[in-house]
Amino acid sequence: MPDRRTRVAPSPAAAPLAASLAALRRELRLPEGFPPEVEAEAAAAAGRRPLPDTDLTAVPFLTIDPAGSTDLDQALHLERTSHGYRVRYAIADVPAFVAPSGAVDAEARRRGQTLYAPDGRIPLHPDVIGDGAASLLPGVDRSAFVWDLRLDADGHETDATVLRARIRSRRQWDYAEAQAAIDDGTAPDELRLLREVGEARIACERERGGASLNAPEEEVVVHDGVYALERRTVLPVESWNAQLSLLTGMAAARIMLDARIGILRTMPAPDEAAMRAFRIQTVALGLPWREGTPYGEYLRTLDADHPRAAAVLQAATALFRGAGYVAMDGEAPSDPVQSAIAAPYAHVTAPLRRLVDRWGLVICEALCAGAEVPGWARSSLADLPAIMGNSSRLASQVVAGALDRVEAALLSSRIGSVVDATVLAVRNGGVLVQLDDPAVTASAPRPDGVQPGDRVRLTVTAADIATGRVSFEPVTE
Repeated sequence: MPDRRTRVAPSPAAAPLAASLAALRRELRLPEGFPPEVEAEAAAAAGRRPLPDTDLTAVPFLTIDPAGSTDLDQALHLERTSHGYRVRYAIADVPAFVAPSGAVDAEARRRGQTLYAPDGRIPLHPDVIGDGAASLLPGVDRSAFVWDLRLDADGHETDATVLRARIRSRRQWDYAEAQAAIDDGTAPDELRLLREVGEARIACERERGGASLNAPEEEVVVHDGVYALERRTVLPVESWNAQLSLLTGMAAARIMLDARIGILRTMPAPDEAAMRAFRIQTVALGLPWREGTPYGEYLRTLDADHPRAAAVLQAATALFRGAGYVAMDGEAPSDPVQSAIAAPYAHVTAPLRRLVDRWGLVICEALCAGAEVPGWARSSLADLPAIMGNSSRLASQVVAGALDRVEAALLSSRIGSVVDATVLAVRNGGVLVQLDDPAVTASAPRPDGVQPGDRVRLTVTAADIATGRVSFEPVTE
């Protein structure tokens, strides 16, 4: 599906929207910059630029990220072997720049993760680390945790280790460039193989019973000073690349579970009542989930462009709840599985943007080397679930609050106009609808008798940019 992009005109909505987004930052008490002592410590650490003795700079690593990214967490190199594939996945060595119990460490623990807002991100680390010395930028030597993952011909992992090494990325690709190069056959071997490995890993996911919503992404972006709401389908190369991160996270979880120390990303399986309710909804929507088909496989068959499929995907969100973190030291959790992945899993591939990954990386490196887990990591493991839970809740508030305000700005010039929409869900006496144009998802009163998947017409009656509140009335024929 092509990108659907709706812009907020520079005037008159842009100024009130900017003021509203600034007020949201104050309301949520988001950090503004870093304290001087944090910036000073970060600059000193970046100036040292530590490099490990193990030298893998001859390996032609590359990165694939959204266009314009500068905080590059991962670099990859793929090759075919006599038994299948070798995946080397290099992860930014953030621990080399963050002294335990130092000022940068303390500030990162307060933040938990990078927050993304349309009027600017709030980074986990000062830019001199996150966009500079630790980022796996092309053409420069960097320290990295290099995962060496061996796969058989069907993509099943047969061995996994991690060590610190010196690497040098050869090129930074954005998703569109990488997809085009793979499609037209001009990609280098280490990138061209991403399709093979990614599709093999997706097949492994099917075998495990893993699931993904596969819904179009909706995000607020800024182009030339103009806010836009984008809803787009993920490119295949993004899914293939994500499979490498999942592969690494599953390998890390297994290493930590074997040693009974570390931190896992978990999610309980949906209960029978939720599964039964979802199955009933799919039947009502005319896209029945048939007995004997795993729910992940069923979700993969849906065409997200179809109005009824969009309603099914909305209903499926009830199956993806309860994700969290579980720390362990001496005893494994009773249920270590992330149910959507259908395997134990750990976050270890985004340390520039997520605090918890720093712990998983140093723990796995120590375990693979037969060394002691660093004392700072072991002693603070139990603190991480609460830190990450709090930061995730804040991140959700930032995204939801910003989206509400941008949607209100999009609709502010449409008050009194009639818009077409698809009903995604019926709830709390009203409906959740997805407007055709502008690309807005909002609540509205329920027209008589409508069900999820139905098409409706609504009149925009209010759009308050300051609060993000919008309202509608059904059009009666």
